Amino acid sequence: MSDDGDNNLFRAVGGTEYSWCRAVPGGTGITVLALLVSKQPDIEILQNALRALQASHPILNTKLHFNPATKTFSFLSYGPTPNLRIQLFDLQSTAEILRAKNDDGEAVSPLYCLSEAERALALRLHTAACDRTAAAALLRGLVKELGGGGVGEGGAEQGFEGSGEGSLGIEEIIPKGKADKPFWARGVDVLGYSLNAFRLSNLEFRDAVSPRSSRVVRLQINRRDTERLLEGCKSREIKLCGALAAAGLIAARSSKNLPDHQREKYGVVTLTNCRSILEPPLSSQHLGFYHSAILNTHDITGGETLWELATRTYMAFANAKENNKHFTDMSDLNYLMCKAIDTPGLTPSSSLRTAFISVFEDPVVNQTDELHKDLCLEDYIGCASVHGVGPSIAVFDTIRDGSLDSALVYPSPLHSREQIQELIDHMKRVLIDGCANVENES
Repeated sequence: MSDDGDNNLFRAVGGTEYSWCRAVPGGTGITVLALLVSKQPDIEILQNALRALQASHPILNTKLHFNPATKTFSFLSYGPTPNLRIQLFDLQSTAEILRAKNDDGEAVSPLYCLSEAERALALRLHTAACDRTAAAALLRGLVKELGGGGVGEGGAEQGFEGSGEGSLGIEEIIPKGKADKPFWARGVDVLGYSLNAFRLSNLEFRDAVSPRSSRVVRLQINRRDTERLLEGCKSREIKLCGALAAAGLIAARSSKNLPDHQREKYGVVTLTNCRSILEPPLSSQHLGFYHSAILNTHDITGGETLWELATRTYMAFANAKENNKHFTDMSDLNYLMCKAIDTPGLTPSSSLRTAFISVFEDPVVNQTDELHKDLCLEDYIGCASVHGVGPSIAVFDTIRDGSLDSALVYPSPLHSREQIQELIDHMKRVLIDGCANVENES
């Protein structure tokens, strides 16, 4: 974030965006898109494609400015001409560059040389300007641009909704009355959230002192088991997020080797994309941050089955959403997020953990097409950092070509890779075993 106020004002940030601005310096709220290709891309074509997307999306051509006098944040425009550039790093320099920090104020997208054949393009965006839905749309738009689908041919202009994009924060377009809550009720809810936080269980902390970074582990399930998992959800009228949260809760409780029936309370955050229910409604191609969160707590005793717990976790979320908690509690959760940043001691072991797991209400669905093959796009991943304030596990789930492919992000070394890998392996077993019993438990 910049402290240089010479650029043109795009707009002031909203309440939720302000929370992300507070969170990013500590390590939470950096959206990352990484693409792995098996051939050297044409740098000029790649740079022009990214600049075309910037030109179509004013919010991508901004930086965040902090005014120390007013203690406020604003989006500032870089100017009418997008200045993003591609920087190529060879094999020898890649390891060193990955540890370096770019402080020159320029928008830089690094292209890393991983081997003689493989290149990785990394895009880092502020979550206040690019949530998961926006990142997925950005990926699709970039692939179209690289494939020659420019303006008027299915590329940036046609694939995105640029008119007025990013001009309003989510709070300004919540349907009238949906976020209303009496002042006294807001105070009671904030107190309730605060007291619950002290009762929440967590994964064992391996190192709560050392500086942290975000690490990623993949959870992948084959197409056949994914189909059965989705069918199990459909037959129970729940969504995949319930099954993922349930598998995580079962694995977390099991990792502690506690006596049977000893009760533990865990926090589950479910993020919901609000675009379609705002006024005016926004398309999924509208960039910005338009998600809201619902925090539920669940008592786990160790005897739960996948589908029993999946139904319970999903229905708790669905009932809260039906009662507009994703709107009425938005400012409460933003306040508590900032309070945890200001006073880490309010969280267990000053870990800044506010929940055990976060999931999205709906997965991203992607299909590989000929364009991916033409571009030699071998793999891609989208996620966000969580090593500041946030959960122990953040799940970014994608259904790719019919198979579940999830990126699970965790704070390291607060949790070790071995610890998280063991947890995820257990989650996968729970999900696959649940798939095998779909017909029996329906």
